[in-house]
Amino acid sequence: DVARLHLLDCACLLTAADFRGKQVVDVGTGAGFPGMPLRLLEPNFDLTLLDSLGKRVEWLTELCRELDLPDVVLLKGRAEELSRRKTHREQYDVAVSRALAAMPMLAELCLPYVKPGGLFLAMKSNKTDEEIAGAEKIIQALGGEKPFVMDYLVPGTEVYHRVVTVFKARPTPGSYPRKWTKIKETKV
Repeated sequence: DVARLHLLDCACLLTAADFRGKQVVDVGTGAGFPGMPLRLLEPNFDLTLLDSLGKRVEWLTELCRELDLPDVVLLKGRAEELSRRKTHREQYDVAVSRALAAMPMLAELCLPYVKPGGLFLAMKSNKTDEEIAGAEKIIQALGGEKPFVMDYLVPGTEVYHRVVTVFKARPTPGSYPRKWTKIKETKV
């Protein structure tokens, strides 16, 4: 069940975008999902795993050592703070996230990392139509275009999930991301 509902679920992102040769950031990676399964299945991209908790980053560091993945970058910090640094702001071709926050908040946490011309891929439940529609205004303000939704069946299950793909057309204005207290106030 863990392999199907977590690993194969993450693997479905490989059908939503071409990761080869890309700079990818996994925002709010937690236990390494979706970044680590993607990296194991497609070794030809640069991966940065970002999480706010030091214990998670330490565990992922050890996991990368055990799996002999020395080229995975691990960052400890808050997404809304690190995306303001020149070394991370609009430096990635793709930002991914799984089960981190509601779509309006998630867009504000992830899109500042993505270069214009890049993609933001959010893994969501297939029952998030209202949430996605409620995020369109903030996505546009962040430089993104209208989200494209692709539902998929997790292999070996009867569970449907979705990938929400946002193409980033323009740079994110300097006023974003806002402070966490303001981000949390964003209505769905």
